[in-house]
Amino acid sequence: MAIDFEIPADAKAIRARVRQWVQDECRPAEKKLLDGEDYKTTLAELRKKARAQGLWCPFIPKEYGGMGLGPLANALVQMELGESYLGALSMNTQGPDDATMLTLLQNGTEFQKEKFLKPLLNGEKRICYSMTEKAAGADATGMQTRAEKKGNDRYVLNGEKWFSSAASVADIALVMAKTDPNAPRHQQFSTFLVELPNPGYRIKRDIPTMALEGPLSHILGGGHSEIEIKDLEVPAENLLGGEGNGFNMGQHRLAYGRLRHGMHNVSMAQRALDLATEHVTKRTTFGKKLDERQAVQFMLADCATQIYIARLMVLHIAYKAEKGLDLRQENGIAKVFLANMVHKVVDTAIQLHGALGYSRDTPLAAWYTHIRSQRLVDGPDEVHKWTTGRNVIKAFKAHGTTASATGGDLL
Repeated sequence: MAIDFEIPADAKAIRARVRQWVQDECRPAEKKLLDGEDYKTTLAELRKKARAQGLWCPFIPKEYGGMGLGPLANALVQMELGESYLGALSMNTQGPDDATMLTLLQNGTEFQKEKFLKPLLNGEKRICYSMTEKAAGADATGMQTRAEKKGNDRYVLNGEKWFSSAASVADIALVMAKTDPNAPRHQQFSTFLVELPNPGYRIKRDIPTMALEGPLSHILGGGHSEIEIKDLEVPAENLLGGEGNGFNMGQHRLAYGRLRHGMHNVSMAQRALDLATEHVTKRTTFGKKLDERQAVQFMLADCATQIYIARLMVLHIAYKAEKGLDLRQENGIAKVFLANMVHKVVDTAIQLHGALGYSRDTPLAAWYTHIRSQRLVDGPDEVHKWTTGRNVIKAFKAHGTTASATGGDLL
């Protein structure tokens, strides 16, 4: 009996709709922005159209105003949206908002869902996630920001945060802080919903990065902010998920974020390969078309192989999510692979374009500087590889084989 890789008809249909949406609406809207049209007006018009067509918050249940897609259909949708930098924004499924919406949906009180989640779902507000600190880096349990309870009605937070993505465009911040330094390591932290602007939550600067920046860079993504938290008072009713649950909630939202980055990386890589292939089919050097040269064909083949593996990884993880299976090992492996895959494909596309690829006349150069962050954000490659390697050893010790840590239970 054959393994069935057939995508359900309803998932195929929504993928086709979103693919058409990106080509017909998002890509032309990109050009409008480049031609100088107002960002807020353009995005508002795009979102109004998307919502009217039922293309809104793909992973959010229908009763909360979303499309109610399961992991597989959402993966297919995200792998289309990444072809345009307005794709995710157009359907209100951009990071870091998306993962935080899920956290609020699963852990928020009715009060918190009404006050904080509802405007996020409606696209009226944006939220950032302040966890990372200079002192801690990839080790979230090393964070030093403290939250002290004052009476029964409030907490006071003090500390600093580093690389809080989208903070400069956010109306709400989800801040993680240490509430009990004497508790077990993973139960010392809690998360708080903070309304912005707030004098206790001060953005010191948007940290300059190696990514190429234009007039829209910080408006679209909000940059990566360095934050000073000083005597920040937070009502007790804004504590999310109860004391001591901040770390576990954070890991859950980061797991989705890693996968969403990977999904978008697949579509960016696909667009880069399309651009490269289009170029080599038109370009002639030394009296011969580039696409007739075996070396060029080999380069394209390497890219196609990488994208194929990436698609299968994402779809397998979506399958495991659909079945409620443990996907932590696969997610860690895929996070590293997908980040390196998109880097290789975009780099190859630049090489095949020659000096044109190095210029700003195509989107490739800007993508190249942006995607370098993928090997760092949501945990650097080395941390994920460390965890993956430990799981390989655990599997062998438990079963006499490493198969369960290497996709041996694919279906």
